[in-house]
Amino acid sequence: MLGEFRSNFHPRCIRITARAQDVVNIILRNEHRKSGGTFIGLKNYQDLLKDDTFWLALQNTVFYAVVGVPLVIIFSIFLAHQINKKIRGRTIYRTLLFIPAITIPAAIGILWRWILNYQYGIFNWILEKLGFSRISWLGDVKYVRWAIILVVVWSMVSYYVIIMLAAMQGIDSSYYEAARLDVASSRQVFFKITLPMLTPMIFFSVIMVTIGILQIFDFIYLMVDRQTLSYTYSMSLVTYFYECAFNKSSMRGYGAAISVVLAAIIMVITMIQMVGKKYWVRSGE
Repeated sequence: MLGEFRSNFHPRCIRITARAQDVVNIILRNEHRKSGGTFIGLKNYQDLLKDDTFWLALQNTVFYAVVGVPLVIIFSIFLAHQINKKIRGRTIYRTLLFIPAITIPAAIGILWRWILNYQYGIFNWILEKLGFSRISWLGDVKYVRWAIILVVVWSMVSYYVIIMLAAMQGIDSSYYEAARLDVASSRQVFFKITLPMLTPMIFFSVIMVTIGILQIFDFIYLMVDRQTLSYTYSMSLVTYFYECAFNKSSMRGYGAAISVVLAAIIMVITMIQMVGKKYWVRSGE
């Protein structure tokens, strides 16, 4: 009976799949007729390979990820470790650190645009008081990417400090008691106990921070003047996707191709991170 069921079930699946494909093809043809578009195959992807602006945006995106991810993780662990100590005003410090995490990106971008302003920004005011000349943080192609990294790290660290702090407080106190009995130094305790026990949370944070930074858009769009060369030289893949898909109606398909490439990059990087997990993440056993 099972063999008869299989022999009948398989042809039915083929027929259902074929009919579904026919329906999809009809819908796509109708949509093409309505929009007046034509199927161009992989032409958009071929054009991407010859597009200097795309490669510049990809280079910037990789730069933001390579520099930003380690900084966010390192500062998060450091600040969480400091707050985890028994110090006065610990609750106040936690509250102050968490403020950027509950602030919308638009407000952060506008705030830092004024902080880094060439004429009125507090950064340049401090530089002048110290005897240095002003710097066009958002107008000079040499500094604009570093300014964006600064804002990205500042905005993301607060959230991951709370995550790291929660992970630290979840470590069994018996490990630290055994270390005290062995007269281990604070440095040895951190690198031999705290850090290894944090690796599952570090792994999670690395994945989430990487995905977040690869999708960076709002800070670039809000902080950098779009009429300047700095905007082009700080453009990320998402920013370039926005310019093509929303500001140029004739390039919506091209913008869609950029988004597909970005999704593929995120998927590949995440898969590599998942494969590498077994080499450095401590299991919960």
